[in-house]
Amino acid sequence: MKVVVLDTSPLWLLTRSPHDPAGAACRRWVSDLLTAGHRVVVPEVADYEVLRELLRRGAATRVTRLDLWTARRTGPCGYLRITRWVMRRVAALWALARQTGQPTAGDDTIDADMILVAQAESLNHPNTVIATTNVGHLSRFFPADLWSNVTP
Repeated sequence: MKVVVLDTSPLWLLTRSPHDPAGAACRRWVSDLLTAGHRVVVPEVADYEVLRELLRRGAATRVTRLDLWTARRTGPCGYLRITRWVMRRVAALWALARQTGQPTAGDDTIDADMILVAQAESLNHPNTVIATTNVGHLSRFFPADLWSNVTP
């Protein structure tokens, strides 16, 4: 079994119209993962990033679609909350990234990539991968691949 942690890019696609080809492809991909017995997880930081942009745009229908994927008891995806342990790990990763010359964001930002990595780490599962379009930054710290390359 794989644990697939969704970054904002596939999560964003899941909120698109049922008639949108990219959104439909992403929904099929998630469905295929779930049918194959894999676990798909939405980290709270990715939910926040997608939600804030949908709210800014006034995209109420897409907010509803997002909520359907992340509903605690009835949604198909698990929801991964940010905990104190995660934030302590984020601080360590943030410092390490800068000490090794590999920052994923500016020094004055909270660095959502590091939060995502720490959330994925917190699952403590050997077959965990972050599904993203931001492979370059994330794969320096945790296994990550283009979402479309993560096979069921």
